[in-house]
Amino acid sequence: MRTNAQGQRETIHKSQMSPSHLQIHDLSVAYHNGTRLALEGVSFDVPQGMRLAVVGPNGAGKSTLFKAIVGLLPPERGEILIHGTPYGAHKQCAAYVPQRKEVDWSFPVNVQDVVMMGRYGSLSWLKYPSKSDHAIVKRSLEQMNIGALAKRPIGDLSGGQQQRVFLARALAQEPHILLMDEPFTGVDAATQEGMLNLLDKLQTQGMTCIVSTHDMNLAATRFDRALLLNQRIIAYGAPAQVFTTENLLRAFGAHAMLVDGQTLVDECCPPDEHFQIGESPELERLEE
Repeated sequence: MRTNAQGQRETIHKSQMSPSHLQIHDLSVAYHNGTRLALEGVSFDVPQGMRLAVVGPNGAGKSTLFKAIVGLLPPERGEILIHGTPYGAHKQCAAYVPQRKEVDWSFPVNVQDVVMMGRYGSLSWLKYPSKSDHAIVKRSLEQMNIGALAKRPIGDLSGGQQQRVFLARALAQEPHILLMDEPFTGVDAATQEGMLNLLDKLQTQGMTCIVSTHDMNLAATRFDRALLLNQRIIAYGAPAQVFTTENLLRAFGAHAMLVDGQTLVDECCPPDEHFQIGESPELERLEE
């Protein structure tokens, strides 16, 4: 028997899910047998074709959020809806590109085999990839301009090439939602711009793209919306409304400081990982 509250929530979901690819309600994810919450009470909707930047300090729960969306981490409570139904009904709808540091690059596999992994979810048990699967893999390699590397071991590639391989694997999945966790870390400017141009193209095709990044200038200039996160949602909306002094103080706290009037540095990050917030003359140096 449904309670009134449950009935009201179902009514809200039915009225909101039509224009949304992704809907998250009251999501909490815990580690260490439920003793520590990595995410608490997170709720937001991402409309179809939206490009969203997720920003926050290290340990804010960005990777946890992505892993929960694709079913790698179970929620402590809350729900994740894709096309209005819980994740699992159509696992191929969301593709996840992890951080490079989470991948074992010494594993003896070549580029083509890695990209083919994106097709495994569509294959029946013990069924070999079809001609169609091979054609999709070839197309994905060509989209990322790495067709010539198909037979190369992944461990022999540069950081930028490795990132392209895992993005090609995600594209081979033919997802409706693309999740990329810190894809621009450790890649050169040409690779970064190439990935951003690909996101432009995917957006015109209606794909929803969600990217975590430390670069606030990038988040502000190349994304439709920004989600400022620190275990809870600090702010969500247009970047100009999200990246305010008050919100940044709430998100980064003692790890935030002003440098040259425009750069916010997260002291818990490596020296090359910094947070650009653009011209912010009103931001005063934060006291520890």
